[in-house]
Amino acid sequence: MSEVVYEETATMIAAGELQPFVPFGREHCRNHPNAFNLQLRELQPASELWSSDGAAGLVGSLQEVSLQERERECWQLRKGCKGVREEDVEFEEELYAAGTVVVWSQGSRSQASNVYKAFTVDSPVQQALWCTFAVPHDKKDEDVEQTVCIVQSSCINVHTVTGKDFISPLPFQVSNVWATKFGLLLERKNTATDAQLSPPGESLPTVFSMLHPLDEIAPVVCKPAGLFEGSRVQYVSDASMKIVFSCCQPSVVVSYDTVQGTHSVWALRRVTQDERSTVLRCSVDPVGTPLGLMASGLLTSHLRNISRLDSPGGSGATGTSCVVSAGSPLHYGALHSHQSRIMTSSPGLHSRVQSPSISNMAALSRAHSPGMAAPSFSGASRFNTSLHSPSHHQQHHHGLLPSPNTTVNDSAVAPEVEPIVPDLCMEQLWSETVGAGCHREMSSQASKVFLTSDLCENRYLCFLVESHQQLRCVKFIESNNTSQLIFTSVTTVAAKDAEPLQNIDAMLVLEACGSLVLYTGITRVSKVFVPSLLSPTFSLTNHLSHLSRAAEKVSTPANAGSRHLQRLDEAAMPSPVSELRGPNLKHHEGSFLEDYTFQHATTPYIHALRDPVCNRVTLELSCGRMLRISIPEIATSELVRKCLQAVRFILPKEAAMKVLVKWYNIYNAPGGPSAHAEWNLFVTCFMTLMGYNTERLAWTRNLHFEVPLSPVIAAKKARPSDGGSEEDLDYLLGSHYHRQMNSQPVCSNSPLPTETPTGQSSLDSAAPLFPHVPALFYVLHLLYQELQLDELQRARASSLVCLLQQLARDLQLDEYVDLYWRDYPSLIRGFTESCVIDQTLIGQMQRPSFLRAEPPCVLSWLSGCLRGEESPPFPCLPGICTRTRLLVLSFALYIVGDENATSTSVSKYLVKLSAGQKYSTSELHYRRQSSVKVKFSCETLAEQLVVWLTSEGFTLKDLESVPFGVALPIREAIYRCREQPCSDWSEEVCLLIGRQDLTKQAHKMTLAKSKASVGSGLSLEPPVATEADEEEDGMSDIIQEVTGLIWSQDLRVQEVRRLLQSSRPVRVSVVQLPEVSDHEYIEEKENKLLQLCQRTMALPVGRGLFTLFSYQPVPTEPLPVPKLNLTGRAPPRNTMVDLNSGNIDVPPNMTSWPSFHNGVAAGLKIAPASQVDSAWIAYNKPKSPELANEYAGFLMALGLNGHLTKLATLNIHDYLTKGHEMTSIGLLLGVSSAKLGTMDMSITRLLSIHIPALLPPTSTELDVPHNVQVAAVIGIGLVYQGTGHRHNAEVLLSEIGRPPGPEMEYCTDRESYSLAAGLALGMVCLGHGSNLIGMTDLNVPEQLYQYMVGGHRRAQAGANRERHKSPSYQIKEGDTINVDVTCPGATLALAMIYLKTNNRSIADWLKPPDTWFLLDFIKPEFLLLRTLARCIIMWDEILPNTEWVKSNIPQIMRGTFDPSEDINMETMAQAQDYITAGACMALGLRFAGSANSDAFDCLYEFARTFMKIMSFAGTAAVQTGYYNLQTGLSMILLAMSMVMSGTGNLKVLQLCRFFHKRTGGEMNYGFHMAHHMGLGLLFLGGGRYTLSTSNSAIAALLCALYPHFPAHSTDNRYHLQALRHLAVLAAEPRLLVPVDVDSLKPCYALLEVTYKETKWYKETTVELMAPTMLPELHLLKRVKVKGPRYWELSVDLSRETQHLQSILSRDGVLYVKLRAGQLPYKDDPQGWKSLLASTVNHRSSGVRAFKPESISTFTSEPALVSFAEFFCKTSEEIQHRDDTLVLFSAMLYECVTQECPEMLPTYIAIEQAVGALRRGDLLQTFPLWQMRLVVELWDSRVQRGPANRHDALLTSEFLPVMKNMVDVALDRWLTDNSAVLRSYMRGEALPKAAQSIMLASFLVYRSIPSLRNTHTQLEGCSSLGDLVWRSSRLRIPLRDLLRLVPVLLGPASGPHSVPGLPLQAF
Repeated sequence: MSEVVYEETATMIAAGELQPFVPFGREHCRNHPNAFNLQLRELQPASELWSSDGAAGLVGSLQEVSLQERERECWQLRKGCKGVREEDVEFEEELYAAGTVVVWSQGSRSQASNVYKAFTVDSPVQQALWCTFAVPHDKKDEDVEQTVCIVQSSCINVHTVTGKDFISPLPFQVSNVWATKFGLLLERKNTATDAQLSPPGESLPTVFSMLHPLDEIAPVVCKPAGLFEGSRVQYVSDASMKIVFSCCQPSVVVSYDTVQGTHSVWALRRVTQDERSTVLRCSVDPVGTPLGLMASGLLTSHLRNISRLDSPGGSGATGTSCVVSAGSPLHYGALHSHQSRIMTSSPGLHSRVQSPSISNMAALSRAHSPGMAAPSFSGASRFNTSLHSPSHHQQHHHGLLPSPNTTVNDSAVAPEVEPIVPDLCMEQLWSETVGAGCHREMSSQASKVFLTSDLCENRYLCFLVESHQQLRCVKFIESNNTSQLIFTSVTTVAAKDAEPLQNIDAMLVLEACGSLVLYTGITRVSKVFVPSLLSPTFSLTNHLSHLSRAAEKVSTPANAGSRHLQRLDEAAMPSPVSELRGPNLKHHEGSFLEDYTFQHATTPYIHALRDPVCNRVTLELSCGRMLRISIPEIATSELVRKCLQAVRFILPKEAAMKVLVKWYNIYNAPGGPSAHAEWNLFVTCFMTLMGYNTERLAWTRNLHFEVPLSPVIAAKKARPSDGGSEEDLDYLLGSHYHRQMNSQPVCSNSPLPTETPTGQSSLDSAAPLFPHVPALFYVLHLLYQELQLDELQRARASSLVCLLQQLARDLQLDEYVDLYWRDYPSLIRGFTESCVIDQTLIGQMQRPSFLRAEPPCVLSWLSGCLRGEESPPFPCLPGICTRTRLLVLSFALYIVGDENATSTSVSKYLVKLSAGQKYSTSELHYRRQSSVKVKFSCETLAEQLVVWLTSEGFTLKDLESVPFGVALPIREAIYRCREQPCSDWSEEVCLLIGRQDLTKQAHKMTLAKSKASVGSGLSLEPPVATEADEEEDGMSDIIQEVTGLIWSQDLRVQEVRRLLQSSRPVRVSVVQLPEVSDHEYIEEKENKLLQLCQRTMALPVGRGLFTLFSYQPVPTEPLPVPKLNLTGRAPPRNTMVDLNSGNIDVPPNMTSWPSFHNGVAAGLKIAPASQVDSAWIAYNKPKSPELANEYAGFLMALGLNGHLTKLATLNIHDYLTKGHEMTSIGLLLGVSSAKLGTMDMSITRLLSIHIPALLPPTSTELDVPHNVQVAAVIGIGLVYQGTGHRHNAEVLLSEIGRPPGPEMEYCTDRESYSLAAGLALGMVCLGHGSNLIGMTDLNVPEQLYQYMVGGHRRAQAGANRERHKSPSYQIKEGDTINVDVTCPGATLALAMIYLKTNNRSIADWLKPPDTWFLLDFIKPEFLLLRTLARCIIMWDEILPNTEWVKSNIPQIMRGTFDPSEDINMETMAQAQDYITAGACMALGLRFAGSANSDAFDCLYEFARTFMKIMSFAGTAAVQTGYYNLQTGLSMILLAMSMVMSGTGNLKVLQLCRFFHKRTGGEMNYGFHMAHHMGLGLLFLGGGRYTLSTSNSAIAALLCALYPHFPAHSTDNRYHLQALRHLAVLAAEPRLLVPVDVDSLKPCYALLEVTYKETKWYKETTVELMAPTMLPELHLLKRVKVKGPRYWELSVDLSRETQHLQSILSRDGVLYVKLRAGQLPYKDDPQGWKSLLASTVNHRSSGVRAFKPESISTFTSEPALVSFAEFFCKTSEEIQHRDDTLVLFSAMLYECVTQECPEMLPTYIAIEQAVGALRRGDLLQTFPLWQMRLVVELWDSRVQRGPANRHDALLTSEFLPVMKNMVDVALDRWLTDNSAVLRSYMRGEALPKAAQSIMLASFLVYRSIPSLRNTHTQLEGCSSLGDLVWRSSRLRIPLRDLLRLVPVLLGPASGPHSVPGLPLQAF
């Protein structure tokens, strides 16, 4: 083979975590009540158990059963993950199958296994596997369903995680099922009949795919790569191809050819269009043998079919199948005889037909002739290839000719059958070369195939060939566009078994000799020592050892040399196995020998490996036990892992591999290091590899332990890691921490060994990493810079710096050493030794071009950015230095202001290091990809920065770990964005800027409707009533929290509940006068009750509107429907009053419609968003027939809220055939409402059956009840709403004037039918006006006008001519139109067709007549309709004032009357009142739901006028009549309710309550209905809904509020009562409820609503206190949460209203976030408590006055409150100094008032840094770096001018004070120690400890570059100007330079300041 395996010298590592392994499913199945357990118990009768042989019998039978079961048991494990992004909890999932049970369990190291799901199926499980199916979701994206598939012999059960179950029948026997990326692959079982069934030229397909359990099973096509056939696409029909492996990522399949004995790899992908067509076209042509064998096709296929034949009875389940393996030495003759022997020996077996019994199999069984299997294998016969035919025996013996009746020609193909379209295609990528020299015998099928990768990211596909005891590893790479895999080279590893270890990039190989070896890729790492098992190699005697080893690697001259690679570890002892190679044994002899050896070994040995998950694997032992072990990882410490990554990045692959393998062995040697020593061990190992002698250097010697010489010795020396020891103490003393604390040089403590006189030693140039030292140094330096930028990693940087400084010294890079010294002055000073690298050897080192003399320092780069200097690009390791890249680019974008910094791939701010080799995957591999697409409308830099950071996966948690100075600009950007975020930002961006309110908004949330969530602040509990009453009035689901906020001052909601409840008896108070007898008194009481019941029966209509959409039903319970209680109680004794006593006459069927309304009211509670399905709807059907009306109403309600579409058609049909009139009405109206405006054909058919006019004229007359016809006609209107459908319009137009028929039909209640036809016509042509396309010939408006004013009837045209031939015998109408019937419908039809069109000519038709004569001819009621119609046509002219209303009254009524004229005063008064009512109605529609105060005042005034007229029964009242006045008043009340809909206005409520109390006199059922509908509209949906004024809403309101109300409860003459509920269609949710995102409680918030400009008003802005009703969205420009209290949030509606609409439809929940320092309005309504904050602001005196205790009045943020508690109060434990307390209080105050609580940690960090500097106990200069960055950011902001200052985060006096403290401390030091600075600048030795730290601090803070080589330039300056000029080239800021002036210019004696320049000035 091409690559030779090179191996590490014999080392050994220890495996960890040993535990015995038993599949959890097996345990679970013992207790599972499945058939197998029952079978056990029934095996023996109890009596036999006691006899001796009986007991043996029982045991025997038990063993038999369990053995047979054990054979069938199988399981697989996989890694499972729950949790968020990185912090996953890792656990294992197991899928176990045995018998008919499948158990899916989960368990991890930390918790025991538990069963997740267990399935039991009917027949034995053949296979169980996990599979993911992709469900195409939209055009682009797919949903992935995770499932478990259970394969049985006849079907596959698929169970998804979400709970769906599918059963897919299998049309053929399946031999194997494979999970792939797309779905399942099925291999058909080949049976002996194949050869006979298929025509000679073609075999049937063998591999099929199923992309989803509901999809059809389709054959798979393949595209072989053979040159011979020119890679033509064909079905996979080669019976000799067996799939052995499938994988999802990459999507490949490995197959094995049983004839040639080779394996091939195929890419699995979806079929392209061309391939599909090719295959479907060519499927008839004879196909040669697919893999290109030059042989006679028929012969080979015949042989093939026999060679893998199962025995005819072997269905696989019984386990008796005898498979002759292709590798067996039997020649063909033997095979043949063998075959026939089996057949004759089992005559009873093959009579079983082997096909599963599914559908059309029976039809085929009669046709055993192969002619059925037509070449296109389509139609019914497509898969039935598994039938045993009677000619079975002759088949083998009558030669190889096909049976006589085989047809080859195409005529056998049934022409009408469609072929199946394939879904997937297998494209051949690679195939083994046939018969390569290495193995002469054919290799058997691979028993295991897996993918693995090595430590250097090479990937391999490995397959284990057991017959050769070989693992063949094929290396592959992805092509550049990752679409294709390229297979490069094959390597063979001797192995008996192998498994991959995914997450440590290695695989475990079981060698033939029984030892476990770890490989990474094809590199041998080491042996694995399993503590409890003695490796067999030790137990065998030595002379056997070389034999068993020989099978492992045959030493041939070709590869003998390359095996002995350069040894890395000189000191290693020889391997435990002797290296002598035995004679060149043949493979199989070796394996025989090895088996022989092991039979005599007593200890159990490892027999096989299985179930790898992550780094754990199971060992199967020879004794049948199983052990689970884990292989240790390459590193546990983050720092070591990062270093190894960097090393791997920069070194060439071979060198990197050596280092990694070497390190792995050292780190994991048995008894290896304890955890704390990992880094020390790494340093030692690493430096040794570079050629250092670590014994010679004091600091590495102090790392205190040697590299273990060999695993055996190390094991002897292994310390007990748990007990402490001397060495642990040594370790602590030598640790960096100890050294930093003592800050005494370590060297002086321990004198140097004598053999190195000057502490100088040299590097060994032969070491493997010696040439790469400079490159490695540079990479580690960059890693060090990366660690500086992460607070959590920075502690590790100090460990790394020790190693770096040593390398820097030895490479003579002084500036680097200086840089390290500045960072860790106390630490670096302790190191003085260096190793000399011989000058001649330096040439051998490869100095990379990127290693500059000037060290890259990321902090100074960022600092340069802030000062506005041009900086060279910063070097960066792709994939390793991610934080560096992120922050450098952030600064470039935000500080430098370069908008393209982040957009381009090649940045001018970063230079990527290219390693010795390119990594294609590293970049993709490490970046945390986030789902944010960066396509936002970004304006400012801050916004761009925030969006970009999010797209990089940066979160708030990451921000907390960025050092405070570096993080400040990012925090500032976030602060700027927080104020006014874009409404289209994604969730992640909103979380980053701390606007959880916006994030929450993105989640679909509705208000919780739990009783518990009622806020404590809402003391609005309803009046205490008993629980029973409480539940049953049907109004308990109104959300208390919200109504309590909207109407917080009073109990109006409770009052409405009281008014609308119909479930309790009414109070009947009649005083018994002395002269009234008891009997009469009872009658009187009952009459009174009858009057009251008129009211009770009308209540449900209003209640339905009040509780609209307020309830989510429980799917397991029926909907609670409150009773309609028509009984009464009479005081004082509370005696029962009942209508059914028979004392008075009660109208029949009185309650049928009221109970219908009651059902509607109950059904309307169900919210549209709730889960309702067909079964639940049917489940609610009542048992008792008297509740049928209620159920009918319930169905209608379900239609109105859109759930009826879920009702199955079957059920609809079922309900309609019952012939129950109410049910039909409810169902027809419900279904039509649910399908509003969809023109749904099925619903149209349903409705047409009930409308004679829509049936063909010749059809039989159906007896449809009149009311059902009315409902059906309205239904047509709803389904075709706004479509302008010509045919329906024509029919409805003629139906308005339908004449009465000859018999009784069409004679009663004609008015309601005509009205319905008119309303329906209006809906069909809604708002179309004169543009009715294609209807000009119908003359719709003229015809309607005629219906309205009367005239001659036109001849009936068209289909219905026959119907109306003979006139009615009941009604004589003559040939004129009966206006009384047709006028209302026609008027409203005109109104709706011309709705809002402002068509004056049509409107003028509708004017009231202007002469008394004509007025007498018109019913006053029709005047109301005409006025209403005219006004809503002239929509834009409606004005909300009384003048406009009066302008509708004709002139003649308004003038003074001439007494001589004969004026009928009654006519005039009625006309006036009705016209007024009509105009008010129009006003109500025009301003519906707007709560327009002008409109309300106007209407209220008219209501008062009408009330006055009614109150004194004067002349006018008599003239108008009580009924007419009451009608007018009801209409005005409804108009007011429409305007104030959903607002719960008190004045309207008072009016409604007033009418509620009036029950006597002419107050009938209809008026009560009107008044309570008004009440319902006023509180629509409990205040969450209001009315829309869209066209369809107006149409619905016209139907529902038709001004003629029923006189009594059975009255449907003029208007069908059911239509009253259509008002629901006009409701829309417009309530906006602010919810505090932290407490999740509804709260108050101030909104600013901006209206768009219209012709009536300019653009205006109003302020509303939410929760509030919003105006209609199309009128608005923007809605904004305003405020001092809450964070602003603006929703712009000029672009799109979709966002706000979705918020409103989800209960209107708008999340708001309270600002820091503010209290919610409920706690502080006037804002006085928060005012305190603003008065104290900006004054330091205010800070003094601020008491930390009062923090709770400012803010409710828990972090700040507890900070105040623990840090700002003096307590006994903390004896603070007072100034610290004051300082902390001031910081807290600042954070609260500036609204940036997240700055508190930054303030504290600054304070700590400054404090440490002043006290002089800084150990590292890092805090000063951060301080410097803060100051520079502050400077750059201040320089831009005061305008920008309010943007900056640090606006207080705090920073200048801190800065001053630092300056003072450093200046004081400088004046005392200028000599120290001067000597440093001259490059002399570093000063002693304390000085060293201060000097470093000074240099860092003053940003003075490394001046050692430049001191000459600055020293000789004569004047200040000269100095400034020279230093400008060194980039020293001027004010820092001035601190140096006295040192540089003054004489050496002491500091002199430059004259005229006092130092304090700067």
